[in-house]
This record gives sequence, C-alpha cells and structure tokens, in this order.
Amino acid sequence: MSGQGGGGGDRLKGKAGADKWAMPKKPKFGGGHSAKLATPHGADVSKYLKKGAPKPNFKRSRAPEPTVDQIQSDNLTALAKTYWSPATAKNHSDYNAIVVDEIYKNDIKGSNYSIKRIMMLEFSQYLENYLWKNFDGASATKEHILSIAIIVNEKFRERVPAWTTFQFRPDHFPAFFHSVLRWSLAPTNEITIVEQSKLLVFLDHCFTSMEVDLVRAQVQRLVSLPMWICLLDSRREAELKNIPKWKKYWKLLQKKDQKETEENREKLYFERKFLRNLINRYYDILFQIQEKDCPEENVEYTERFLILMIDLEALLPTRRFFNTVLDDSHMVVRSQLAPLSKRPEGRLFVQLLEQVRFYTRFEINDETGEPLSEKDMMQIHYQRLGDLQRAVFVKYPELRKLSLASIASIEDRDQLVKYFSRLDRDTLYAVCEYLHLVPPVIQDKENKGEDEPMEEETLAAYQKFTQEFLSELVISRHEKRVSQLQELNEMPLYPTEEFIWDEGLVPGEYYQGENPLALPKLNLQFLTLHDYLLRNFKLFQLESTYEIRQDIEDILSRMKPWRAEDDSIIFNGWARMAQPIHGFTIVEVAKPNIGETQPSRVRADITVNLSVRHEIREEWEALRKHDVCFLLTVRPPAHTEVNYFDVPAAEYLETTGLFYVRGCEVEGMLDENGRVIEEFSGEPKPKFKTNDRTFRVKLDCNQYREDMDLTSKGAEDVYASFNILMRRKPKENNFKAVLETIRELMNTSCVVPEWLHDIILGYGDPAAAHYSNMSNNIPTLNFNDTFLDFQHLRESFPQYEIRVDPSVPKDNIVPPFSVEFHDIVEKKKAAASGKRDAPESDEPMTAKILTVTPVTQENRGPYPKNIPKKNAVRFTPTQVEAIRAGVNPGLTMVVGPPGTGKTDVAVQIISNLYHNFPEQRTLIVTHSNQALNQLFEKIIHLDVDERHLLRLGHGEEALETEKDFSRYGRVNYVLAKRLELLEEVTRLQTSLGVKGDVAFTCETARFFYLYQVLSRWEEYLSKVGSPANQKLPKESINDLFPFHVFFANAPKPLFKGESFDEHFECAMSCWRYITDIFTQLDEFWAFELLRSGLDRTRYLCVKEAKIIAMTCTHAALKRQELVDLGFRYDNILMEESAQILEIETFIPLLLQTPMDGVNRLKRWIMIGDHHQLPPVVKNMAFEKFSNMEQSLFTRFVRLGVPTIELDAQGRARPSICSLYNWRYRNLGNLPHVLNHPDYKVANAGFSYDYQLIDVGDFNGVGESQPSPFFYQNLAEAEYVVAVYMYMRLIGYAANKISILTTYNGQKALIRDVCMARCAGNPLIGMPHKIATVDKYQGQQNDYILLSLVRTHNVGHLRDVRRLVVAMSRARLGLYVFARVNLFKNCFELQPAFNILMKRPLQLHLCPNELFPSKRVANVTAPNPVIVYDMPMMSKFVVDFYQDKVKQLKMIQARMAPATKEPGTIKTQGKQGGATRQHPGDGDSDDEDEAKKGSLIVIENELETERNRVSSENKAAAALEKLWAKSEEQQGQDNTKEQGEKEKMEEGEVEEEDKMDES
Repeated sequence: MSGQGGGGGDRLKGKAGADKWAMPKKPKFGGGHSAKLATPHGADVSKYLKKGAPKPNFKRSRAPEPTVDQIQSDNLTALAKTYWSPATAKNHSDYNAIVVDEIYKNDIKGSNYSIKRIMMLEFSQYLENYLWKNFDGASATKEHILSIAIIVNEKFRERVPAWTTFQFRPDHFPAFFHSVLRWSLAPTNEITIVEQSKLLVFLDHCFTSMEVDLVRAQVQRLVSLPMWICLLDSRREAELKNIPKWKKYWKLLQKKDQKETEENREKLYFERKFLRNLINRYYDILFQIQEKDCPEENVEYTERFLILMIDLEALLPTRRFFNTVLDDSHMVVRSQLAPLSKRPEGRLFVQLLEQVRFYTRFEINDETGEPLSEKDMMQIHYQRLGDLQRAVFVKYPELRKLSLASIASIEDRDQLVKYFSRLDRDTLYAVCEYLHLVPPVIQDKENKGEDEPMEEETLAAYQKFTQEFLSELVISRHEKRVSQLQELNEMPLYPTEEFIWDEGLVPGEYYQGENPLALPKLNLQFLTLHDYLLRNFKLFQLESTYEIRQDIEDILSRMKPWRAEDDSIIFNGWARMAQPIHGFTIVEVAKPNIGETQPSRVRADITVNLSVRHEIREEWEALRKHDVCFLLTVRPPAHTEVNYFDVPAAEYLETTGLFYVRGCEVEGMLDENGRVIEEFSGEPKPKFKTNDRTFRVKLDCNQYREDMDLTSKGAEDVYASFNILMRRKPKENNFKAVLETIRELMNTSCVVPEWLHDIILGYGDPAAAHYSNMSNNIPTLNFNDTFLDFQHLRESFPQYEIRVDPSVPKDNIVPPFSVEFHDIVEKKKAAASGKRDAPESDEPMTAKILTVTPVTQENRGPYPKNIPKKNAVRFTPTQVEAIRAGVNPGLTMVVGPPGTGKTDVAVQIISNLYHNFPEQRTLIVTHSNQALNQLFEKIIHLDVDERHLLRLGHGEEALETEKDFSRYGRVNYVLAKRLELLEEVTRLQTSLGVKGDVAFTCETARFFYLYQVLSRWEEYLSKVGSPANQKLPKESINDLFPFHVFFANAPKPLFKGESFDEHFECAMSCWRYITDIFTQLDEFWAFELLRSGLDRTRYLCVKEAKIIAMTCTHAALKRQELVDLGFRYDNILMEESAQILEIETFIPLLLQTPMDGVNRLKRWIMIGDHHQLPPVVKNMAFEKFSNMEQSLFTRFVRLGVPTIELDAQGRARPSICSLYNWRYRNLGNLPHVLNHPDYKVANAGFSYDYQLIDVGDFNGVGESQPSPFFYQNLAEAEYVVAVYMYMRLIGYAANKISILTTYNGQKALIRDVCMARCAGNPLIGMPHKIATVDKYQGQQNDYILLSLVRTHNVGHLRDVRRLVVAMSRARLGLYVFARVNLFKNCFELQPAFNILMKRPLQLHLCPNELFPSKRVANVTAPNPVIVYDMPMMSKFVVDFYQDKVKQLKMIQARMAPATKEPGTIKTQGKQGGATRQHPGDGDSDDEDEAKKGSLIVIENELETERNRVSSENKAAAALEKLWAKSEEQQGQDNTKEQGEKEKMEEGEVEEEDKMDES
C-alpha cells in the first residue's frame, strides 16, 4: 500500500508501511478501475486545517487490531469461508476437529496468543458458527476447550455480549464447564501454565457473570456449603458450632451423599474441592519462582489467580463459604512469604495480594451479610486474642507473660513478634493446632503404631510449615487491624507526582484490556455500602488523576521550560491554563484539632503576573472560591532539549525535570490592600494598577504534614520550590468536591431507604421495591390531566375491566379522572387479614377491575389566566403504566428507546406528584444541563405554579425562556410577585372602602384579610347559604356579593349559569382567587423577614420550592451544603440515568439528613436507556478492566429489577426505525409517524429515505491517524460535505441537517472541509451541527449524514449501544458513509447492516427534484443519477452548483429592468431558516464585508484529470441528460448560448478573483 496520501508528497512516504501486518491490496471489486485523482484539496492539505492542527500522515493504527487487507488475505479467512463464515453458509464443508486443533496450534498458541489473530477469529464468528455449534463434551479436545475459553475472553475484552452463543445449546454447557475445571487442575506435562492462565481468566468472567442463569447454575456448585469438606475437621466443627443452622444442613448433605452412586460422588467431590485444589495448584506455580529464576508465565498466572480470589471475595454469594476455605488455606501468608513478593517483577503481585488481604478481613458477617461496625470488628479482634491467651496459658509456661498481659499491650504487631519469633517450630505448631489453623500431625504421630507410617500427604503438609510461616500465621491473625476509614481520612485528596505517573495505578491511554491491573472493579454486587463507596472513591480518584496528568503534560509542552546557566528556569512558551509563579508565601498554619496530627488549616498566597490577552486575564480573575489549582516545580535537565511528547510514564518525571505536584483550593483573589475580594458582595470590581494578581489558596493539610515531616528529616522544602501555577477547566475540575462528598458519606452512617438497601447492593428480590410489592401502594390515584378523554382512559388499561359509577351522567364523564384499582384494594385487605394468594396458582385471587370517578375541578377565579394549563399528549398504555408506577411509592425504572417520549412521561409524573401530594417535594436530577433544560421547559408549560420551581447550578441561562429559574432569579420573582399581590390587596382595600395602609407588608395584609375580608365573606355565606342549604334565590348571590367592585375588570357577566349551584360556584371561584392572593403572601412573608439575598435563597431552596432541579454533578458538589441547610425531599426523578456514573447516581439519594434514623425518600423514578451509550470514562483501563462505565441503571437491569419499556416511537420514519428497533423488545410506531405529511413525502433529491453508501480509498488511503486514536478519513469527509452541499442546493434548510461521525479526528476534518467549502458561501452555509455520535446522544434532526470513518477495523462502533445512538438520531433521512466490506461482517452490527445492504450501495440522486418533494414516501424515483464514488460526487456538485449560479444570474438579469436602481435589492439573510451564515460574518474586516452575500463560484479542481476519469464522464453524461430535457422543454437555446458567452467573458475573471476565498 502506498504511503503517500492526499497532497502530502514524499514527506509522508513510507510511513504507512511501518506495520509488519500490511498486506498487498487486491484489485477493486468488479474488475473496474478506481479513480486516480489528485485530492480535491489541492497539493497542500494543510491550508484547510486549523492553525496548529496536526497535519495528516495517514499512518496505521497503533492498536493491535487486524486490518481488512490482512483479514482478506489471511489463511484464517480462507478457512472461515470454507467452514463457518455466514457469507458462505450454503457451501460449508463438514465439521472437522482437526481444523480446530490446527487453528489453535498455529494461529492461537502458535502466534503466542496474538490479539490480532484472536480478534480475527472472534470477528469471523468462529465461536458462534463452528466451535460451539459442533461442541461435544465427550469428544472435545483440549484445543477445542481452550479455543472457546480464549474467544470468550476476547469478547469480554472487546466488551461485546459473550454468553449469547451458549444459550443456543445450553445442555452442553455443563460438560464444557466441567472440562474447563478439569484442565485448570491438569499437571504441566499435559497443559502449559500460559494455557491455564487463560482458563483462570475465563473462570473469573464466569464468577462475575452471576446474572446469567446458565453460568450461575454451574458456578454456585463450586462455592456452596459442601465445599467445607476441604476444611480441617477441627476447624469445620468449630465453625458449624457457631452456626447451628448450617450444621443441620451439613448433616443432611452427609446423608444425601451416602445415597449417591460412586461416579456421582466422585464428580461432586471434584467440584467441592476444586477451589482448594486450585489454590494448591497456585502454590506449585508460585514457588517455582525463586530468587534467580522468575518465569514470566508463572508471574502472570499468579496475578490472574489473585484477581480471581479478589472477585470471589468481593461478592457475597461466592464469599459466604469460600472466605473460610481461603482462610484455612493460609493463602495470604504463604504468598506474602513467597520469593516473588520480594522481586521487582512482583510489584503488581504485591498490590493484588494487599487487595486479597483487605477483602479477607472485610467488615461483614459472612453468614448474614450484615455489615460489621468498628466496635464489632474490635470485639472479634479481642475474642481472637483471648483465645490465644487461653491457648498458651495452660501448656506453655514460657508464654505465661503473654497470657497474663492486657490485650492493649499485645495487640500491636511489634509486641507479637517479640513473643512468637523466639518460639521453636514444634511449639508454634502446637499453638496453631490448638487454634485449628494446622492439621493435627503431632497427634497422628502418637496414635499411629511404630510399623504404621504417617500418611504421606499429612507428612508433606507438616514439613511445609516452617517456623517463619507459623509465626507469621499467628501474628497476622492476631495483630490489630488498621482501620480503612482512618487511612482514608488521613489520605491527601490531591494526587502527587509519584501517584500521577504510576502506571500500575493510573494506566496510560494505550491500555487494550490484555494485562491484569490492581484496580477495584464495579461488579453486579457489593458487600456493604462502605465497600460500594470505597470502590467508587478509588476509581473516581484514579480517573480524575488521569485527566490531571493529561493537563499537566499539555501545559509543560506549551510552556517549554528550560534551565539557564545560572540555574534559573526560563519559559520559552506560554499556556492559557498556567502561569509562572512570581511569589509564594505560607500565610497561616493553624493548630491541629483535638485528636488529630495534621494542621486544621494551611493557607498560602500565590502571586502571578497576568501580562496576557484581556480575555485570558479575565479567565484568571474569574477563579472562584473552591476552584482547584495545581502547584508545580519544574527543573529541566541542564544543556539538553527536552521532548515533552510521547514520554513513557515511568520516565516522565526524570525526563522533564518535574519534581513536585501539589494541589490547592482557591479562596479568592486579593485586592491591593490584601483583602479577599468577595464574589457576591455587590461592590464594584476593584481596579489594579499593575498586572500582578495574588490568590489566597488553601493547601491540603494531610499533604502538608507529610511534606513537613520529610523536610524535618533533611528533605527539600517543597513549598519553597514551586514555579508554575496551573488551573483547569471548571467542568473537569470538580473531583475534589466529589471525593470529599464520598469520604463524608463513608464517615457518616449512610441511611439508605430500607426498601432500597438490598437492591443497591445487588441482593434480595429484585422486584421488592416495585410499586406492586410495596406495602404503602396507593389504590386510588388522581391522574389529573393525564387522559385527554374517557376513550383515552379505556385504551390505556387494556387488561382491566373499566367501571364507572352509575350515578354519574354520561355527559359528565370528562377528565380529570380518579381511578380506583380493585386488585390493590383487595391485596391490602388480604395483607391486613394475613391472607395470601395460593402459591400454586399463577392467577391472582382478584379480578383486574378499576372504577373511574370524574374529578370536579374547582374554578380558580373569573379571569382567563386562572384556567389551568392542560396536557395535550395522548399517552400510550405503556406510558400510562410508567406514570402510574412513578406516582406510586417505590422504585420505578422506565426504559425509553429513542423518540418514545421519555421526557413527556417524566414531566407528567412530576405534575401528578405535585397535584396529588402538594406537601411533598420532588428532586429532579439529570446528567447534562441540556437534558435538565429540556425537562424544565416542558414543566413550565404544565399546571405548576412558578413560585414552586427552582433550578440549581449553572446552565439555567440556556433555558429557552425569558424567566430566570435560578436561586436569585426565583428570589427576584418572589419579591416582584409580592409587590404585584400587595397592589391587588390595595385594590381590594379600595373596593371595600377600608381606610389605612393595609398593603404595606405581608403581615399587615394578613390582618386585613382576617378582620376585613374574611368577615365579609362569612357574613355573605350566612345570608345566601350553600347548595345543600339554600336560603335565598339565585339572584341574591349576585346582589349580595361583596366584591363586585374588586372584580369589575373581570369578564362579564361575573355570574353565569341557570341554577343556584352554578351561581354559587362562580362566587366560590372569586373567593378562591382572593384567598390565593393571601395564601401566597403568607408564603412570601419570610422573604420580608430575611434581609440578605443569601438567606432568602436558602429559604427558597429548603421551604418554598416544591420542584428542585439540578445536575448529578451539582448534587455531588453541593451535598454537604444542602445537608447543612436542612434540605428535604420525598421523591427523586432521574433523567438520562443510564449516562450517569454509579456514584453520581447514588449521592442524590443522600442529600438530606435522616429523621429518627429513617430516610424520608418515598419514590425513586429512573428514566434512561441502557441500550444507548453509557457514562463517559476517559481512561480505557478503568472502562474495560474496572467496568467504571457501568451505570447504576444498567446494573439494576442486569440484576433483573422490573422495568417498564416504552414501546412506541414518534421520532423517525418506520423504515429508519427498523434499523434499531430490533434492539428493543417490542418497539412500534406512534400514529403520527405514519400519517403526518412530513413522513408521507419522500426526501427530495434522493431515491431512498435511508441508504448505506460504500466509500472506497482515495489515492490509496482510507482511514488515517495524524496522532494516536485521532482517526480521519478524507474520502468520507469530502463525500459527506459534497452531499450536504447538494442538499442545500436543492433547497434543504441548513438547520435541518446534522453531520455526525464516530471519531473526534473525523469531526475536526469535516469541520475543516465545511469551513473551506461552505462557510463563506451564502448559498450553502454551515450545517446545524458537526458532532460525534457520543456527543449527539439525546439530540435529533431531520436529516443525518453519518461517517463511520474506519476502514482497517470496526473500532468502537462494535459497541451496539453506539450503533443504536447513531441510527436513531434522524427523523426523515439517514445517509451512512462507510466501508461496507468491513462492517457487514461484524456479528454485533449485522441486524442493522443486513437491512441497510438491501438497498444499493451507491448513492442514488434525483437532482431534478426540489425541496420539498411531492413524491410519495417509499416510492423509488425513476431514472436516478447513480454516484459511484467520492470524486464523481465532487464533480457532480461542482457542475450542479455552477448551473445553479448560472440560473440565478439569468433570473437576476430578467428582474433587473424592474429594479429602480442597481443595488437596491436586499438579500434576505436567513429566509425560511435555510441559510446559515458563516460564524465570522459579523467581523468588521472591510474585505469580508465587501464579499458578504456574493455568489462564490466553486472551481472544478479535478479538471486536469478530466479525460482519465470514468466517474467524471458518468457524472457529465448524467448531467447532460438531465439538463438537456429541461432545456428542450423551455426552448431557450439562445439563453444557453448567451449564458455560455457570459461565463467565458465574465465568469472566468470572477473565478480567478474569488476562488482564493472559497
């Protein structure tokens, strides 16, 4: 393959051939010849790139992934076509076991388990169509077993579904699993250590996939109570004695085993002893590593084994019995004493071993699963020490001092070492035997006769117990355990230089998932809430550290520090986010708090010189309180030029001379008098005479103590050496606040609602929190305005028999409706009486009946503004069920596929809660400000009083409303509303003729109401009576009404109707209007008493607002502040739940202090879609290895928590919806996508409403990488932009078209091409958005042009969730540009690509159609223009554009005589929203102003190749045919000749003058 691409010339030559896997390319399919054209960019690609952007060099991927060429020319591809490829299914040869063996020996094991080879096999569906399809447990070879295990491991590495294949032949899985167990224990002469390592990885995946029934059935047999057969008899008896229930089960097991056949018993014993035998196997491999010999495969095996142990210990179902077996095997002590732990190769091994030790001692009761408090753990510790003292008191006089000592004096490790290191081996063994830690070998010696030798196995075990091992065993078991919480509280929250560049803790960006790491994992289940928080704390800390590392490396590369001859540091560059420090002073070190060693507060002043551009200086001056900055000490090596790029992490500090990194928190900027400038003081911003700015910062107290301790021992004073101050972007700089929040939660007793506790940890009945299983289920619900009419209600409950009270007239059966569910009523009665449904019956005892009662809405006043807003959405039955579930107490999970109205459902739930439970408060949490604003904009249009809405955090400015819903905006609203209401009180006072200033304050208004208004109303009621006690005729209601003058401005007549009841209701509505005025004033009274803005905002947040909205980030940042304020809420609704990190979903549950130890939370509504993209995790290691991208919503779905899946979409055409609806259970279409005119008309200019367009290489180049993982594809970028230009030329609006791609590199390239081709052209302009698929989640547009970029390998689009997002963004048209041969074979993408490939793979255009089209949808246009490749499309658009310009000139010429003066016709800037102007059109540059609005002629840059390009000839022929027809109909030959002449005489000059601006 040529290394030359684009216009790069020889400078790029040869780089593409660096990859040893590069294969010669086959000719293009069909035997045709490809276009060998110069790039449409011209000779220099860089002129279209942004300033400073890397120039493309089209080199291959660094990732270990095979390319298409490799796949097509590889022997595996030939084998796949012969035996298992789905593309050749009709011609497959019969199964041959030798093929499996040979592939394993040559391509898997023979390639040293190359990821590329394994990926090729997995991608070709080797497992699905060959290995598992032909698996036979009786005859399967080792190679067959290992091949399956390795492919499954690869699927987990690629994060694609791994167990689906096994569901097709589930009966064979037990035999396969048993074979894996058998080979895992096989001796090394039958299987290698590397192969057994692969099996360990497979077993680990099995143990962490407990939600899969098939896997769980096999795994549970290995970790249940019968595995205690491996324990020492004395240890087992002691354990069973403590738990009588288990002792009973054990006796039953023994009786059952006696009835089993010998063969079955042998199989059972193999399974029960498997893990203990695996531990013994681990010992054999571990102790093969000695001081001089350290085989790499042995090290990897031990690391994989420890990861398996961690995962077994970290899950309660596997830990419950296994933890005792692991303790009985003394694995931690043996491993600690192994030679590997002292070797440099054992660094990861030691880190993993420490994790195993942590989990073996974890604070949990293995029997009950209950968490143990610090007090409980101390009690266990004292119990063990007491047992030890009693053990040595009787038998060992030399330890009498130990037995009589106080526990406090012997619990430290140092004291225990003094006692036990002096004892001989036999004495230690006897002590351990008494404590049930070792087998009773001594006793066996005494009991056996002289001629009867000791059992060989027992003797060998006895000889293994050395004095060192026995003493360590006793000491480690009885030493005082270090409190994890104490360690956490003493830990600095800011990462330091050693931590940041430690690859073992913070892996680099090139992690591919193939190596083990010592990182915590987010699994399905957690031991306790402490365990849950601790894992999230560590992962969040590591992820933020990775981002900080990237920022530091970036600013150092920009500032370019170097050391001068006098050792001073000079900066050759500059960075926007960093400044050299001119002064650093510690100004305060406060005394430690009682019981602590670190200072309670450390403050410092940092001075920098802001001689920078005005906007950058403003950014620095805008640093706010609590913003985090970093202090760096850089001393580059002298006399060497430092390269700051691609430096390995292990060498970075030494290479760059980065000595120290410390974090600090900004308190504020100081004025010239040395005082901190307050943010919200209201005072004018102070002015400075110089560019020097000083910031007051708080340093980390724990870190300061550690540094000072080292300084006192002779180390350098870190705080006297800083020379760079670095800030970070505010959106990415919240890590410290989140870590503090998590740490604070771990220090408090987290009170999660009882009905949620077990589900969050992953235990118990997943459906326990569903509303139907909650004891406080509500039998009668007021659905408010959910239903549009009675028929809508009938349709919404198809499973119920609908009854209406016979006394209600048919005319009165109108919404709103109150619905009583009889099954819930009967269930509550049964629960109260202690009855239950029959367990053998699947049908419930009560029939499904509901009774409907129309609810009479009270009129709120006589004015039109008093008519309440109503819902206009006709909800589907599934949406109604989601609304019902959301209003009921409990956990509601709504899965919302694209376009199914998730937001409408959420808003209706909020509205119903607001009206049904006016005293309750609802908290709304979303992932992004955009989603929160969308939700809020819809809430505003419902019947919710504005004064009860509050939006916390930043982002409210993006709300598309003039109203301000932020805290201060709401306070201003309340104060303005108060004045408005007091004016109404004044008007009421005047109308009643009352003297005095009664409307001065809310308090005086209240007295006025009590003594003047209420008394008149009571007198009025006493005269006229009521509908039940009518005293006077209906006319008297009007005559005696005391507030006629006040309501003089109301619509007339004030009293309407024919009956007394109707007139009385009119009077009551007027009275309600008046009482509402004084009710609101009562609520606003507090705002009069509170004088400061801060107090008012706090009162608003805690008392006044009923619906409070914030992002999950804001909740994590402000948790402590909200708790301190006494924030309260009863319901939580979370939108975008599947996009929120686990911990950021959990924190909002705990934003309030429990009342009497009980959390008042009643409802938790989670709305999301786990089939779309998960939370963003920047570091691949945390995403792949630690599973950090798993959201709590997704975990609940995996656990089996009941969900309501919305089943009707209203976004896309049904044809486009078919590209992704296969991913959902039963996704249909709403009626309007079938009946609305937009959906009934075809897309103008295109034969099809969606199409997959095959894009070949351009100049021999497909995808390229200017920098690692910055993927670009020039051919697709040009093709996409050409199609966009074509759409604009035939009339499509720019704001209806979005261009999406799967990589940031391609997004940048498309943007550059658009800027070059479209931005300055008023006929075209920029599209609505150019974005990545990931960033566009949650958004939509009418027409989507999608570039998939990759041509060598599928990349991350293989994640089906990304495919679903990509396919579901379009409403009316979707056009996908991709390398079809690559994507069509991907197993995960086949459902979508099989549909896409049913249509032609070349773009079919209808240029004679203008937008909007009159052609009916799904009717293919006759005689389309077929575009074969990108050069042809570029040529087509150039000619098409020039013809359009020619037509416009002709129109202009015809209209010219009608114009009074030349130049008086003004162009419409954005007519119909069709033209989007260039972002720079507002510039004041004269040249730009002169050229604005001119029609730019696009030059045909491919003209020089005209005679050699087949695609160009095709385009020319198609255009000639197209325009000949129109010219013939118009009969304007002379006009054509005149146009040609104009082009020759004038157009060429215009082209030359203006192409440079194109």
